[in-house]
Amino acid sequence: MTLVLTRGDLEAVLAVEDCLDALREGFRAARDVPVAGRRVRTDLPFPGTATTLMPGLLPGAEAYTVKVNAKFPGARPALRGVICLHSGTDGELLALLDSATVTAWRTGLGAALGTHALARPGSTLGVVGAGAQAELTLRGLAALRGTGAPVVHDTDGERAARFAALHGGRVVGSAPEVAAAADAVLLATWSREPLLRLADTRPGQHFTSLGADEPGKQELAADLLEAALLVVDDRELAANMGALAVTGLPASAADTVLGEVLRGEHPGRRSVEERSVYAPVGLPWQDLALAWLAYRHAERDGVGQRVDLLA
Repeated sequence: MTLVLTRGDLEAVLAVEDCLDALREGFRAARDVPVAGRRVRTDLPFPGTATTLMPGLLPGAEAYTVKVNAKFPGARPALRGVICLHSGTDGELLALLDSATVTAWRTGLGAALGTHALARPGSTLGVVGAGAQAELTLRGLAALRGTGAPVVHDTDGERAARFAALHGGRVVGSAPEVAAAADAVLLATWSREPLLRLADTRPGQHFTSLGADEPGKQELAADLLEAALLVVDDRELAANMGALAVTGLPASAADTVLGEVLRGEHPGRRSVEERSVYAPVGLPWQDLALAWLAYRHAERDGVGQRVDLLA
């Protein structure tokens, strides 16, 4: 029997603090997995793309994940798909999970970990792209360090206003205006042109860019990436399809990966005047970290519906 976990089920069993712990430990331990994860993406003869991440593996988890996503920027929601959680013992399909929910949680809370590790204490937060990932990032930062009133911009003015009202913030008219008002800026958009350049920033600022997760997408210009302490989740992936790819910068342009910072192998920000950037693409093990957590909690709490796919 396979456990089906919907968005509502997942939100019932996932807690921000538990997920932060699982992701933090994953960043520290993922280098010990002997099989490298793969991220495969293709264009479609439709207004969207298909992406697969596999296998999600972590030490100590007797399971693995395969995620299949459809990304259609003009749709609401823009991401739809499923995460298959398989037993590592015999391949049994343990669970099917809504991938939009898991992806938002692992991306947003991973961004919170990166922002917390790199941004200066007490930073005023700016948000460019007021969607589900930004919401989860703020929830994660609230648990990690607390957050004040954010400065918000979104191409959808109504969505920006709702987000700002929810968090006691204010709306501004552009990404450069966000950067002018904030010490740390989160970008989570579908942009294919740089939203911020070096000239839009000042020393000591931090930027977390979530939108550059496939070829052609870009939020930060090359001059900003080159001037900053640049932290990614995987160097080669960032150079093949992430923030480095569209700018033509090599993998060596990344100063370090977040796992090295969280393990204490890299100091992260080296001075209060240094600019810093965290630009992840997203890794298969992150799907497993939260899917495995959700599955065990759902089993414990009797959440979800069991189906026999072979009947």
